[in-house]
Amino acid sequence: MSGTAQLTREAPKAARQAEHFDVLIVGAGISGVGAAYHLSTQLPGTSYVVLEALESFGGTWQMHRYPGVRSDSDLYTFGYRFKPWVGPPIATAQEILKYMGEVIDENDLAKHIRYNHRIGKATWSSADSRWIIEAVNTATGEPATITANFLWMCQGYYRHAEGYTPEWPGMANFKGRIVHPQTWPEDLDYKGKKVLMIGSGATTATVAPAIADDVAHLTVLQRSPTYFVPGRNVDDMAETLRELEIPEEWIHEIVRRQRLKMGHEFTRRAFEEPEAVKQELLAGVAMYLPKEEVEKNFTPHYRPWRQRIAFVPDGDIFKAAAAGKISVVTDEIDHFTENGVTLKGGQEIEADIVITATGFNLSVLGDIDFVIDGKPLNFHDTVTYRGMMFTGVPNMIWVFGYFRASWTLRVDMLADFVCRLLKHMREKGATKVEVALRPEDRDMKLLSWIDPEDFNPGYLMRSMHLLPKRGEKPEWAHTQDYWRERGELPKIDLDGPEFVYGGRTEAPKVAAE
Repeated sequence: MSGTAQLTREAPKAARQAEHFDVLIVGAGISGVGAAYHLSTQLPGTSYVVLEALESFGGTWQMHRYPGVRSDSDLYTFGYRFKPWVGPPIATAQEILKYMGEVIDENDLAKHIRYNHRIGKATWSSADSRWIIEAVNTATGEPATITANFLWMCQGYYRHAEGYTPEWPGMANFKGRIVHPQTWPEDLDYKGKKVLMIGSGATTATVAPAIADDVAHLTVLQRSPTYFVPGRNVDDMAETLRELEIPEEWIHEIVRRQRLKMGHEFTRRAFEEPEAVKQELLAGVAMYLPKEEVEKNFTPHYRPWRQRIAFVPDGDIFKAAAAGKISVVTDEIDHFTENGVTLKGGQEIEADIVITATGFNLSVLGDIDFVIDGKPLNFHDTVTYRGMMFTGVPNMIWVFGYFRASWTLRVDMLADFVCRLLKHMREKGATKVEVALRPEDRDMKLLSWIDPEDFNPGYLMRSMHLLPKRGEKPEWAHTQDYWRERGELPKIDLDGPEFVYGGRTEAPKVAAE
């Protein structure tokens, strides 16, 4: 990792009381680093700080330490639009951290980032048109209070400190060790052990082949199968363009556009031709495993894209299963025993270690205690504007990416919107902006954040009561449609009736171009 980024791992001294910034960015993961870059380049002269609860940048890629941790999206679209990706499409956590470190160094962002700063409370004062942020420096225990005109929430969407593990009967009786990948212990010795891995998602597809050669045997237990896309971890077009000595900036953009088009077409077909897409996905798995195994343990009961589909580089988990290193069982746990689990179908599985790759817990805006003018904020009482702003919540943007495309695509687009909004506020001399339902929206039906018939992973279903509501109209929902938003977001009328400005300043300031 490069020099400046590495040096800033050391926690700075706690911020001075009431230190003030134009913008406060929450989180130094893929979203927060992207936000810092765009703010620095699109609105130079804007004062800002990035508060990160972990000891370094990276978010997910810093926190996850389980074997084989890698992306499940290609880096040509998961990477930033402004920074060419030159590695394999599916990247390891270390490769992603190196890439992010280069972004920080190349753009002198490190001086803006403060690590080990966990935010507990955010209070909005209309009288002052600013946020008061109360944080704690977890390295020193010292409190830090910072005020900011605008909050840019880039903290991700799940709790880093804990993963989701269901409560099964008899777990306390198990004599072995139960581990969640999100909090993987450094001292976990699985070599030569019988390991049971519960779950069938992207984490299982990552960890299972990474440990299969070292364990005595690995059993993957799933309630129901998941769709995967196996394939070579290379991009033939990128390699051909490199052979032609095309500049990396061009390669990145060309491959990015190609992959976006292919992804859009695949998603469209998943809705319009679900059975055909299903058979194509299963045919990919059948390249590695016998037909009866595919039918029994790798054929989901839902249409493609109702849950996330992970790319499996070089079909590694299927190769391990074909070699007999991994056994896949489709059933449910009845109860734990001293030596393993008993399934509802009656089968007993012995294990020395149980790995619960069973998902995570949603974090709604970082689990921060929000207060608006003295009143505690319940986000479930708000209505979202395009999945990024909320009725009754001033001067704040939440970066929430795409489920069916790379998260970072929306990071870049929302950054453009935020910078345009901030500039517009300065031109108007406004110090406050919030969204409100228009007169024509007052009788609009309000629904859950995401339609469960459209997308229904467990972490969302368990936490829907914590999330804002959406409206029937597309502008009052997170459409999850990159191709629609890439055309709509740049054209949003910032003086439209849904935007309410206030708190005029005496002398408007416009950031230098």
